[in-house]
Amino acid sequence: MSILVNKNSRVIVQGFTGKEGSFHAQQCLDFGTKIVGGVTPGKGGKIHLGKPVFNTVAEAKKETAANVSLIFVPPSFAADAVMEAAESEIEVIVCITEGIPTSDMMLAKKFCKEQNVRLIGPNCPGIISAEEAKVGIMPGFVFKKGKIGLISKSGTLTYEAANQVVEAGFGITTAIGIGGDPIIGSSFVDLLKLFAEDDETKAVVMIGEIGGDMEIQAAKFIKEEFHKPVVAFIAGQTAPKGKRMGHAGAIIAGSKGTAREKMKALEKAGVTVTESPADIGKSVKKIMARP
Repeated sequence: MSILVNKNSRVIVQGFTGKEGSFHAQQCLDFGTKIVGGVTPGKGGKIHLGKPVFNTVAEAKKETAANVSLIFVPPSFAADAVMEAAESEIEVIVCITEGIPTSDMMLAKKFCKEQNVRLIGPNCPGIISAEEAKVGIMPGFVFKKGKIGLISKSGTLTYEAANQVVEAGFGITTAIGIGGDPIIGSSFVDLLKLFAEDDETKAVVMIGEIGGDMEIQAAKFIKEEFHKPVVAFIAGQTAPKGKRMGHAGAIIAGSKGTAREKMKALEKAGVTVTESPADIGKSVKKIMARP
């Protein structure tokens, strides 16, 4: 199995006819994703990449029975695009857009929760269920089907970790890039709950980074409720306090949010924590060899 998206997911692309939307939609189609249409206000009725274009998500949902939306909309309009998808009861919303104002995302996240829909991102590489569906910008060739789930705040480390897991001989069920902004739709805990219920996922790789307490909350959940092995890496171990590193959410406040604090919490929860991203594959091999 996989989580969130699979070969039967019916995907629309918001911002379908733009440069980024067009490029990545074609990549998703080439991967085998079932894209059933797209949304660009004012261009409804046209055909793009062989798929119908609609003016609104509501129209697209009605005509295509879409249940997943992939968003490539400029930052100033992206939160509205998320809420439009949520209002149309799209089950899984993946927002790739970077630079959305935090105040906008606070409203969008709250609205998604009220509508009971799943939001991934923003500022993320998306979701890929190996050999089934790609909803995002990940390089599909890296991901081979297997038994390891992957949740990551980092885009490039998602690809690196997946490659190591594949080379170690285990492959991926689903990989999710959750995004590195201060306000994101789904946390490590949210997704660990889904992997806990997936019979094909035998272990999980979790890639965090400095800033916030999401990894601390994940450690607590793993210790109390998650019964599959976990390998973790925390990026930003050499970052000085008060210095933002890469993502908008990656900033240490006082003694909170440091890499060391997160690593200790995860280790206490029984997680195998690697000091270097180069050791992720070896660590997966080690935990999978345990009786």
